[in-house]
Amino acid sequence: MKLFRVAIVFTFLAVVSVTGFAAAKPKVTSLGAWSKVPFFLGPNEDKSIEIRIRPLLVDGKIKEFTTGDTHDVTDRFFVVRKAYRVNDWLPDDPKPKEHRWRWQRGSWLLVDRNTARITQLNLPEFDPFYSSTSWFRDYVAYCGLSDDATKVYAVVAQIGRKKPILRQRLGEAKNQNEPESECAAPHWERDPIRVTFEPTGGPKQTFQVFGHAVDAMPTGGDEEE
Repeated sequence: MKLFRVAIVFTFLAVVSVTGFAAAKPKVTSLGAWSKVPFFLGPNEDKSIEIRIRPLLVDGKIKEFTTGDTHDVTDRFFVVRKAYRVNDWLPDDPKPKEHRWRWQRGSWLLVDRNTARITQLNLPEFDPFYSSTSWFRDYVAYCGLSDDATKVYAVVAQIGRKKPILRQRLGEAKNQNEPESECAAPHWERDPIRVTFEPTGGPKQTFQVFGHAVDAMPTGGDEEE
């Protein structure tokens, strides 16, 4: 009887050990091969260009589709832009043999390499069609649009903070037909940390970042004035 109990204890410990080992097995995050898909432009979507997408994989299974380059925030975390498909069929359209999908570019995803956790970042006033982003460390700068798409803002956000550390109006929106058209990708500088915005049809503006705060540079981005 004693030997039987000992055998049961050893069997239990072996099962617990194997289960714990399996639970501790790390997940593998990777990016798949590139492919090209059509991306439709303008409010009427009457013309298109090709964009490159690739899948975000966890243990070989597709979790999201992405587009563009990644940015390493730390050696553990990276960000990448999401791509996704929407069904473009109207209720009154003839019943299709297959869905009518259109690819869209979305917001940015934060990926944890250690746990394979994927989190969608909430970037204030980021417009997936018009905003062109520029990353530095855990900061992202872009031109944001108001809800009615009439006003352009200089926005600097920081991962982990709900509110932007900079939201400064740059002017009126001017171009409604081209992607990433309201201003070029902002330009970052180091020592001191500052970022310059160049809105379409307006003067460039430079802002200096102090930790969690941002101040406008008095020169408006032109140090020779």
